[in-house]
Amino acid sequence: MDVLESQYELIKRTRESLFRYCESMSPTDYVKDVKSLGGVSIRSLHAHVADCYRVWLGSRALGKALPKISPESATNVQEMREIFKKTDALVHEFLHEFKDKWDPSIQASWQSDSAELTELWLFTHTITHEFHHRGQIVKMGRELGYIPPKMNLVKP
Repeated sequence: MDVLESQYELIKRTRESLFRYCESMSPTDYVKDVKSLGGVSIRSLHAHVADCYRVWLGSRALGKALPKISPESATNVQEMREIFKKTDALVHEFLHEFKDKWDPSIQASWQSDSAELTELWLFTHTITHEFHHRGQIVKMGRELGYIPPKMNLVKP
């Protein structure tokens, strides 16, 4: 069993509960800017999360030239699901490329500087980043009047 692939499967299943929650919202609310969290929309945060995987794992670790994921590339939750299917494929490519090679460091740009980061750090950064924004999305949904179900990590 590959522990990181198993971990990512839990993340994908947990993401599904967030997508179902977002599908309970009106399409207008999904793309509405919420002032209390910096004037961004739930869709914008979803796109930002997918783009983080693109930048850190695709561009910096795998050296791919990938286009930026913009919020406007998805007009609804179903289209965002499709973006995340591509994200999932990228994550699996990353996990296969670096399987059993988690110690080597790569030089990555980091806030106008450069840092030496391991592949394990890059993977950990992207998944914790997703959960950080998951909490913000749930908070925004509450502010828009949508009561979320329990949003814990799914059980194996």
